[in-house]
Amino acid sequence: MTHAKNTPADKILAGPVHGRRTVVAQGRPSREEAEEAVRTLLRWAGDDPTREGLLGTPDRVVRSYEEFFAGYASDPMELLARTFEETDGYDEMVVLRDIRFESYCEHHMVPIIGVAHVAYLPRSRVVGISKLARVVEVYAKRLQIQEKMTSQIANTIDEVLQPLGVAVVIEASHQCMTTRGVHKPGVSMVTSRMLGAFRSDPSTRREFLAMIGNPSPAGSMF
Repeated sequence: MTHAKNTPADKILAGPVHGRRTVVAQGRPSREEAEEAVRTLLRWAGDDPTREGLLGTPDRVVRSYEEFFAGYASDPMELLARTFEETDGYDEMVVLRDIRFESYCEHHMVPIIGVAHVAYLPRSRVVGISKLARVVEVYAKRLQIQEKMTSQIANTIDEVLQPLGVAVVIEASHQCMTTRGVHKPGVSMVTSRMLGAFRSDPSTRREFLAMIGNPSPAGSMF
């Protein structure tokens, strides 16, 4: 029988880069105020929020935002608290590839769409693989920049699981660059965060990169 272990909440500290469950500032607007803000933007864009086709738009936009930014209501460190120690001595890396995500640029509030590759080298315990995907999802469902999101995922896994190493690589397309500004479709950004053995041991890092296909488009941060 496999035994699960829960890390006590008081042992999981919220570091400044992790952004656990975000505390909403006092005076959070009401749903009605949020919908009125959408109407203001529609008027600013030059349209009439009272016309038939836009009457339901404020409600739909607010409901969409509840989904797009659901990550603010979740604590990614709690997702990793339940771990398993019975692994029959497994001590090789655990890799989860091609975790698709959709996030939003905190500068322009337009989509960032891509995939994340996550790996860790267990010290004595492992976590359910779905939890790794959920950690990616929690951080993606917030306003983000890719560099910060990469670090947050890696640092959270490292702090909670305390493995021998953590590696995170994210490849994504940014619509703030493809649909506005310089208008450069087909460009992807690659970011990485290597901790522990993945940073100090070149062979471990190479093994991980080989497993995920060794992404190396222009702009790679390796």
